[in-house]
Amino acid sequence: MSEAYERERQNNARLEELSAKVSSLRGVTVDIYDNARAQDIIDNTSDTFSSMSTQLKGSAGRLGRMAASGNKVAIFKLAGIVIAAFLVLYYMVKLIF
Repeated sequence: MSEAYERERQNNARLEELSAKVSSLRGVTVDIYDNARAQDIIDNTSDTFSSMSTQLKGSAGRLGRMAASGNKVAIFKLAGIVIAAFLVLYYMVKLIF
């Protein structure tokens, strides 16, 4: 009887060790998954900024062609829009902070 009790105790101890190892492995798996998702978000952000950079270059090129053509009314409208956008952003930031 004593021998069976000893084996049961050893089995329980090993089962607890195995449970601790499985829990540890689960934690590592979750960390790897979280890291992979964070990396995907970083890649998507990089793609977004790259696209924005391309669009900004195209807009700057069109603006340069417009200024070279000498269309004064369009230049004044654009300057007004830029100034208005700056003022709106300035006051929004001022209200937030």
